Amino acid sequence: MGVRVKICGLTRLEDALLAEALGAHALGFVLAPGSKRRISPETARTISEALGPFVVRVGVFRDQGPEEVLKLMEAARLQVAQLHGAEPPEWAERVGRFFPVVKAFSLEGPARPEWAAYPAQALLLDGKAPGSGEGYPRAWARPLLETGARVILAGGLTPENLGEVLPLKPYALDLASGVEEAPGVKSPARLRALFARLEAWNRGV
Repeated sequence: MGVRVKICGLTRLEDALLAEALGAHALGFVLAPGSKRRISPETARTISEALGPFVVRVGVFRDQGPEEVLKLMEAARLQVAQLHGAEPPEWAERVGRFFPVVKAFSLEGPARPEWAAYPAQALLLDGKAPGSGEGYPRAWARPLLETGARVILAGGLTPENLGEVLPLKPYALDLASGVEEAPGVKSPARLRALFARLEAWNRGV
């Protein structure tokens, strides 16, 4: 099976439907305060309800308490909670009683192997300014990849630089700004280029 792909920071139904049609495994909706891609839970729910049953809907949160996360997840009809702040493990355990959890870590140096013990179903590695399109040396991911944890690579990924990360064999890739025309507005051409490159990689081209 080829690498999984999540398209994050969706704000428009047409972008979500195109990403699903092209083969995205998961779609991310930002419900965190302060984000330029934030949408209301009502908008996220409208988009979620228009999607097919086999694409995963992910809510993105930052330093929001578990009760708020659970309330927003239910209101938006989402399926996986992605925690993008400094959430303590107890928060993830509380949310994890109801939804699978992805925990994001912002890298300012190599990933730490001990992060594999965090109570989440997958761990996401992002640049130090999430959502900015800023990347990091991809070798920084290796210490966590080598633990056998499910590692999602994010931060500065584009259709053009997939060759840097695919050899690392991550669990999944997460793209937002790399397939956008503007924050929250996806580029159909860039989305198509992304999935075309992935298909070529999977064929060994």
